[in-house]
Amino acid sequence: MSGAAYVRREPAPRLAPPLTQVGALGWLRVNLFSSWLNTALTVVVLALLLWVLPPLVRFLFIDAVWSGSDRTACLATDGHEAGACWAFVRERLFYFIYGSYPVAERWRVDVFFALFAVSTGWLLWLDAPRRGLAAIVFFVALPVLSYVLLYGWPLIGLPVVDTSLWGGVLVTVVVTAVGIATSLPLGILLALGRRSEMPTVRFFSIAFIEFVRGVPLVTVLFMASVMLPLFVPPAWSPDKLIRALTGVMLFSAAYQAEVVRAGLEAIPRGQYEAARALGLGYWQMNALVVLPQALRITIPNIVNSVIALFKDTTLVFVAGIFDFLRTIEVARSDPKWATPVTSATGYAFAAIVYFVCCYGMARYADNVERRLARADRDGGRR
Repeated sequence: MSGAAYVRREPAPRLAPPLTQVGALGWLRVNLFSSWLNTALTVVVLALLLWVLPPLVRFLFIDAVWSGSDRTACLATDGHEAGACWAFVRERLFYFIYGSYPVAERWRVDVFFALFAVSTGWLLWLDAPRRGLAAIVFFVALPVLSYVLLYGWPLIGLPVVDTSLWGGVLVTVVVTAVGIATSLPLGILLALGRRSEMPTVRFFSIAFIEFVRGVPLVTVLFMASVMLPLFVPPAWSPDKLIRALTGVMLFSAAYQAEVVRAGLEAIPRGQYEAARALGLGYWQMNALVVLPQALRITIPNIVNSVIALFKDTTLVFVAGIFDFLRTIEVARSDPKWATPVTSATGYAFAAIVYFVCCYGMARYADNVERRLARADRDGGRR
């Protein structure tokens, strides 16, 4: 019997994975406690959160003042320190959105916001029907309609509203939208120009990119708003908002050019050779073969540039324009709401708005990137 062997006639039952490898415990072990260094960093971060979050929550929500008509509602009483003065934000919310835009004409701004939201959602929805038409609407029809709505056209009964009255979220959205819609196409042209075989085109593209990237945005805006009128007749001097839009567009285009160039450098040489072998010309090759792949590679960098542009719109105050943050700074100086917590509340409100917008853009980019990666894997299996 020493040579006998036991043979199992039925499959052994499957054992459940260890609790520390799956579920919430598994996620914590892999992401937060995978090594002694990660464990130490996790403990430090948790300690910081426990130190910062309780007073922040107490200030923003628990001790906050939600209603009131003036500063007296947000003052400390009987030794009780007042929290955030949300009553101030509530009363000045329309100013934060529209600036000094005439009240009777604010419906035009609302229509612009609705058109912008619908066209943007249509363009960014990857499964939307007729996305080619969505691009035409966003890049062609929307700018024309927006100009007519916001600035006015007396021939159709819309009185002119000077851009000096624009402000708040309206200006932030306009500057961001114009900057994104114009800087990316211009950045693509500059990136192609930098790689061009024509010396003149390559020289001017490189000179423009390096010059603009070598100065801060506030300098570009200062030159566009203050220096430009010194070199042109007063009758030819452009509007202040146009100057700011031009400065933002040129500055962002230089950075987008470098982002696109990085994507172009990552395309294998064989792609160019294959396109030429098919008889495609220069513009057909770039439009149909090279640029789609380059832009796909650089999606994270493009989104980073867009987020930076959205936050940099606060610098248009150099041109005397009241963007969203500037309206908060002006409103907090009103004696009617002069309290020790008014400024902190206004800046907290601005931080929340900027965080929500930037986080939303970042999450959308992550979803698009994951979807493209999944499509590549599925295509590879097929």
